[in-house]
Amino acid sequence: MVRIRFTDRVSTPGGNTMCVLRALLVLLLLLSSASSRPSDGLKTWSRFRKLPYPGDKAFLYDTFPEDFIWSVGTAAYQVEGAFEKDGKGLSIWDTFTRGGNRMVTGDVGSDSYHNIHADIQAIKQLKVSHYRFSLSWSRIFPNGTRGSYNHIGTNYYRALIRRLKEVHVQPVVTLYHWDLPDGLQNALGGWGNPDIVDIFRDYADFCFRTFGDDVKFWITIDNPFVVARHGYGTGLVAPGIKSDPDLPFRVGHNLLKAHAAAWHLYDRHYRPRQGGKLSMALASHWIKPSRSGLESLRECQCSLDHVLGWFARPLFTDGDYPPCMKARLGSRLPSFTQEEKEQVRGTADFFALSHGAALSFQLINDSLKFGQREDLDLRMLLYWVNAEYDQPPIFVVQSGWYVLGNTKTEDPKHMYYLKRFISGALKSIVIDEVNVIGYTAWSLIDGFEWHREYMIRQGLYYVDFKTSDMKREPKTSATFYKNVIQRNGFPELAENRPAHGVFPCDFAWGVSANSIQVESTPSQFSDPSVYLWNISNNGELTKLEGLIAPPLHRNTHCADYATIRQQVLVGVNHFHFSLNWSALVPTGDVSHPNSTLLGYYRCFSQQLLRFNVTPVVTLWHHTRQHSSLPAPLDTQNNWLNRETPQAFADYARLCYRELGEHVKMWITLNEPNDEMVSYQEGHQMLRAHALAWHAYDREFRHLQGGKVSLTLHMDWLEPAFSFSREDVEPAKRVLDFSVGWFAEPIFGSGDYPLGMRSWLRQLNSLALPVFNEEDKVLVKGTYDFFAISHFSTDLVTHAKEDTYTYTAMLEIQHMIDTTWILSPRPVVPWGLRKALNWVKEHYRDVPIYVMANGVQEDPARFKDSLRVYYLYNYINEALKAYTLDGVNLKGYFAYALNDQRDPRFGLYGHVHEEVIIKASLFNYRNIIRYNGFPIEGAAPQQCPRRPQACPGCQVLVKSPVVGFLTLVGSAGLITLGFIIYYTTRRHKEYY
Repeated sequence: MVRIRFTDRVSTPGGNTMCVLRALLVLLLLLSSASSRPSDGLKTWSRFRKLPYPGDKAFLYDTFPEDFIWSVGTAAYQVEGAFEKDGKGLSIWDTFTRGGNRMVTGDVGSDSYHNIHADIQAIKQLKVSHYRFSLSWSRIFPNGTRGSYNHIGTNYYRALIRRLKEVHVQPVVTLYHWDLPDGLQNALGGWGNPDIVDIFRDYADFCFRTFGDDVKFWITIDNPFVVARHGYGTGLVAPGIKSDPDLPFRVGHNLLKAHAAAWHLYDRHYRPRQGGKLSMALASHWIKPSRSGLESLRECQCSLDHVLGWFARPLFTDGDYPPCMKARLGSRLPSFTQEEKEQVRGTADFFALSHGAALSFQLINDSLKFGQREDLDLRMLLYWVNAEYDQPPIFVVQSGWYVLGNTKTEDPKHMYYLKRFISGALKSIVIDEVNVIGYTAWSLIDGFEWHREYMIRQGLYYVDFKTSDMKREPKTSATFYKNVIQRNGFPELAENRPAHGVFPCDFAWGVSANSIQVESTPSQFSDPSVYLWNISNNGELTKLEGLIAPPLHRNTHCADYATIRQQVLVGVNHFHFSLNWSALVPTGDVSHPNSTLLGYYRCFSQQLLRFNVTPVVTLWHHTRQHSSLPAPLDTQNNWLNRETPQAFADYARLCYRELGEHVKMWITLNEPNDEMVSYQEGHQMLRAHALAWHAYDREFRHLQGGKVSLTLHMDWLEPAFSFSREDVEPAKRVLDFSVGWFAEPIFGSGDYPLGMRSWLRQLNSLALPVFNEEDKVLVKGTYDFFAISHFSTDLVTHAKEDTYTYTAMLEIQHMIDTTWILSPRPVVPWGLRKALNWVKEHYRDVPIYVMANGVQEDPARFKDSLRVYYLYNYINEALKAYTLDGVNLKGYFAYALNDQRDPRFGLYGHVHEEVIIKASLFNYRNIIRYNGFPIEGAAPQQCPRRPQACPGCQVLVKSPVVGFLTLVGSAGLITLGFIIYYTTRRHKEYY
């Protein structure tokens, strides 16, 4: 906003007038400087690169302005059919589809000509406020000129507009959507002839006069880029000309002049009475730089100029083509006279923008990408248009995706792309302050998809082309779009808002690591060499060859292991790590364990306790790369060997006996429910877990007082269509097969889930083993808590689309919501809350631990903003489960400790020998400090204070410390130094 204070006072005659004129001049200068300049769109890429990540990528819950236009659209040739009926003339598409090797036409399309009532019913069901459709020029003027006027065709459109008005839907009428009368193409050469400008103006004049009292939005020409480049250049679409490489630019020139002629006609003769608005529908891709640097950005800008700017700059800026086009095309590009520039400039009342799948063929090859990458970001495109063309009102007049032609009423891909584009428009309005006035989903019904014929479907309504009445059925995308319109966007619900509150005082805050760094010998006191200290010069140490320091004659202490303290000072009260069965008992014989490694694990557990950190120990961690079973078992069918469960129980006893004094929380098996594990292997794993649990329960619990369970991998499965029972059931089925497979025998009935058995029985499968009574008794109830590892969420649908992963055995398809943050798995915090509630609903008030929860991020990002976002939001969803849903949640463990052991997941990073505390660890510690998310200003939670262990301690790393020996010789005193690895170094922190 520009504000001017009128402070000048002039006492001479006319002084007041001069004051006002001076102020007006200043105002004009300020407004001029504030408006957009050509190529201001160039700042778009850098602006979005600086937006906060990942917060800006998170889904925005908000609503559109109250007067926002919700629309749906079609094109005449795609849907009308009746190509020769009631006096209609041929169009270039009627001729084009009969040429060459083409076998398919749009002669019938969706037969909308005979189905106005069905189309109106579909429009009414959607609750849209506007319907965009095009007039078939050759249905009104069969040969293209007024002399061939066909009143029957005109009456068809009168009837359509009348019916729209009856259901309170406003028409958005396109005069030309690619179907030029064939007579004009044959007689004049179509859009390549300048004479067509006046002919189009006359056609527009008739339409304004005939329909204009009921039409407030007009589109003169749809997507002139496709008409010019692909109709008269590549030959991909009608009229299929590809003989003259310069013809597309002459065509584009005539299209612009024809549009301008129609606009001025409307502005002078019809706007005063009809009050409508008029524009040309311009379509564009979006493009991102393939390299950093200004040159790549300029190439992106030039790419947009060659597609969108080709027509937008003459209309919205200066009446001329973009400098980039002029520089690269030279004389191939026609030039406007000054009078023509003035005639073209400003002839658009709003920016009509098309974007989506129908445009993905625009850049048929890489020639207009200029080495950059094509993209589908509607939000950035809207921002670019806003910046480049001085903040025009933008009406998205075409947007959507497509599905393959064999897809019927379930179109999840189309639905989620709609969600992505609509949410992009919402962010553009709310965050970027772009004046987006409407959105048009494309298209209302399935139809003839131009050069793709009937191979794809873009409709919100499925059309059965084999039925005589072309029956229309709403797809799931139609239901979704209707819901968005009814809510006017995505209003924030209570479950979307962050929760405030704290966890119980005894809540377990932990960190998990798949494995820990193990030292076979203490690193300290390990260098017996003697060094000479050059104290009088540069202070360097010089190793004296042949001299060995006397032995220290001391026993090894747990504190001698430098790596232990490196790994335990995290700021949590629990630490979860896994033992290595194959390394602890390499021969498989527990009577001959690896005592050195066992001693290290014992030291590790002791040191954890010294720092008030409770060790949580996993006996066996499943990995796909190797079995981690002792070699004899690994070579004997590993888990398929019926002796393996007993061997595992013996191994568990060894660990309980040797480490149980320090470990009070045990995990027998970590994530055994992997999809790569067979049902037979899983059966033996269940027995192994049960035997290990009973061993602890009978032999160790009364002395050690610990708890034992297993950890199940539990990513959440959400129905792709939450409003469809047909998708709710598949989601339940997948959870039965992925989680219930191990959970139900232990925490529930003692047998596999009923749904799992019945589904396999239906498939005549005998793959699932049968529990005998002995095993059922053995397995059931072998738990002290329910532990899950949770990372992400998938969508599940029964619909089958070739572009997604389809699991034939379960008859389900996995997919993702395209609005989710990816890294590379989706970041979906509310999935954790739903997973916790699933456990509660299935297994009552069982104590639950989230034993691992984390996200992948570039290890070089020490200010790991994605992990900060992830931990905050996932823990907040866990709090909702605890405080709002009554889930008996006992603990939360972030995954993982460091990038060295768990690449890309670490809270710690490493650069050479330096340990880096990432921002995520600092933020995680802050959440732990407050035990959750207390209400600001609320009284602090009163919890018993825990003793602080070793305040001010620093993490040990392998750095040399100098020790000194003083020797007496004939030359006097000689001071020698020897190196011991026992020093401290502070972490570098990033927050």
